[in-house]
Amino acid sequence: MGFMRHDESPTLNTASAPPTADGGGKAAPGPSPWLLRLVTVGLVLAAINLRPAITSLGPLLKEVRDGLHMSGSVAGVLTSVPPFCFALFGFMAPRLARRFGPGAVVCAGMVAIAAGLLIRPYIGSTAGFLAASALALMGIAVSNVLMPVIVKRWFPDRVGSMTGLYSMALALGTAFAAALTVPVTNALGGSWKPGLAVWAVPAVIAVVPWLALVRDRDGSTGQRRTRPTAGTSPEPAPALRITRSRTSWALACFFGLQATAAYITMGWIPQIFRDAGVSAGTAGVLLAVIMAMGVPLAFVIPRVAARLRTQGPIVLVLGGCGLLGYAGLYLAPAGGSWLWALLLGIANCAFPLALTMIGMRARSGAGVVRLSAFAQSTGYLLSIPGPLLVGVLYQHSGGWGLPLALMAGLLVPQTVAGVLAGRNRVIEDEC
Repeated sequence: MGFMRHDESPTLNTASAPPTADGGGKAAPGPSPWLLRLVTVGLVLAAINLRPAITSLGPLLKEVRDGLHMSGSVAGVLTSVPPFCFALFGFMAPRLARRFGPGAVVCAGMVAIAAGLLIRPYIGSTAGFLAASALALMGIAVSNVLMPVIVKRWFPDRVGSMTGLYSMALALGTAFAAALTVPVTNALGGSWKPGLAVWAVPAVIAVVPWLALVRDRDGSTGQRRTRPTAGTSPEPAPALRITRSRTSWALACFFGLQATAAYITMGWIPQIFRDAGVSAGTAGVLLAVIMAMGVPLAFVIPRVAARLRTQGPIVLVLGGCGLLGYAGLYLAPAGGSWLWALLLGIANCAFPLALTMIGMRARSGAGVVRLSAFAQSTGYLLSIPGPLLVGVLYQHSGGWGLPLALMAGLLVPQTVAGVLAGRNRVIEDEC
């Protein structure tokens, strides 16, 4: 993805990076094996906690709405909170990392996730529920942004494998929360409050390795900011006017529309199945199937995409699967529920494709960083209205016909934007 080398970021606090050289210019000893294992455990545990705050809510959304007397429109606001928080707090992550160090910020993020998930079921009001959800999502947002940076710094020769490891952990955490929330709720007495609060436990566990890393002196917590030595100053980044690039805007739109579909899926698909007569437990498992499709396909799609000159064919396949899935939900939501879940799971894998295209559409490392920041931040902002509109349409129409038409309709511009973004060109030639 073109993240900067360790010696190219002298202004970033090294609180989470292994030392690379001593004052005399000689290479310093690398981090000990146990420290690398601790970082690995921290990454996996953190990744597991990056989606349960969202996917644990879907299977119990009806109970939460009834318990808090929440309207469909307000529930739509609730499903729009994740992309809003990701866009807002994601902007803060680089500045926080420069001030405190990436590891310390991720540690604080896990604390915020745990606190938000523990507080929100018991706060007793819709406004409080939204605020506590935002607290948890703030922790997710900053951790989302900084985990790839930590991978690059601690494992510069294993970026691909470590990224794959935490991506798989993220997908598994997403699927487990969707599948297990209802059974765990039933085991805890049937109340939705402990059923949601229990997902604070994995976040508390995830804090432990990050606390150890932040406290570890060999992990650079005691070091000052590294200053570049003579002759090693990083070259200034090219002055890219990224908003002039059509490819940049196409990628931002593609990223935003696929994020819209993802958050609509996580927030509303269980309710669609439940309204069709599917049990709450099965609806959660169906959402888990959709999310679990990202485990194998997140490895396959980027490799295939990288071998193609243009990624338009993959975009068309994913869009076609999504249209078939939405059509099935409209015509026979319960009868073909497992097939629709598989199709939507495939369509949902536009996310790894978007990340792959971001890395392919810039010639330089600095260009990739600029493109990634622009596409993701703009995309998350674009994705905010979608889940809200689904809630409003559901509230006023009393059924799922219009919301499903909206979901299917959004796939059309998503596919067009993806085909445009997948053309064989780079943004440096357009800016």
